[in-house]
Amino acid sequence: MSTHLFSQLEPMQSIDLPYYRPIGQEIQIFEHAWRRRLPLLLKGPTGSGKSRFVEYMAARLNQKLITVSCHEETSAVDLLGRYLIQGAETVWQDGPLTRAVREGAILYLDEIAEARPDTLVVLHSLTDHRRELFLERHNENLKAPESFILIASFNPGYQRGIKELKPSTRQRFLALSFDYPKADIETEILIAETGLDTARAQKLVQLAGKIRKLVEWGLAETVSTRLLIDAGALIADGLPPRLSCEVGIAEPLTDEADTRLALRDLIALYF
Repeated sequence: MSTHLFSQLEPMQSIDLPYYRPIGQEIQIFEHAWRRRLPLLLKGPTGSGKSRFVEYMAARLNQKLITVSCHEETSAVDLLGRYLIQGAETVWQDGPLTRAVREGAILYLDEIAEARPDTLVVLHSLTDHRRELFLERHNENLKAPESFILIASFNPGYQRGIKELKPSTRQRFLALSFDYPKADIETEILIAETGLDTARAQKLVQLAGKIRKLVEWGLAETVSTRLLIDAGALIADGLPPRLSCEVGIAEPLTDEADTRLALRDLIALYF
């Protein structure tokens, strides 16, 4: 990649960037991956900031971002494109992967492990030295421009053993681990995102820390920074703190009546 392209980073400070609080060296790693055209895999639990980080980096690099939220029905055709009937004509419509390659955008595949296996196969030629995309149905071969980069994310702890990436796929990516921030950083994030006062932001973070340690409750997912932000926003808007935490934390985490009751009792200890 030319140094001219990467030198565009200098004037980016004037751009209105999405809020993102780095917790490590993830910004530098992303910039180097983009400069070297290396695909990047973000690993971490739900609500730990992976998607916000990608949005932030796309704005920081002044690059278009195309996001695909993968699910069990996401197929290769969905990513590549298909022929559609428009009036009396049959026309080709690019899928998000094809558009990203054509436009030199950042392509973000959120929860890539959820997609069907055939989806991952079409990515292989874009994740090695070829950086090409072959559209068999359209009889077209696309070469990815220098600014294109493939970013994917997945939650290693979710449905472990059921929705896992094959080693052959994982080894095509650099990998970067995300986790929930330390208490002081998470408090800072809450204040910045919600306008909440320091004292109540700290209580929310303490509550989250307690819930995250209670593995015996059998929660499929623990409380994320995203849930804390939602609860904090309600508190800052004037909703009573206990009620804010019930609808923002307890209810999203479980449908089990006994566990919800236990969470409400825990919330009452902090608010």
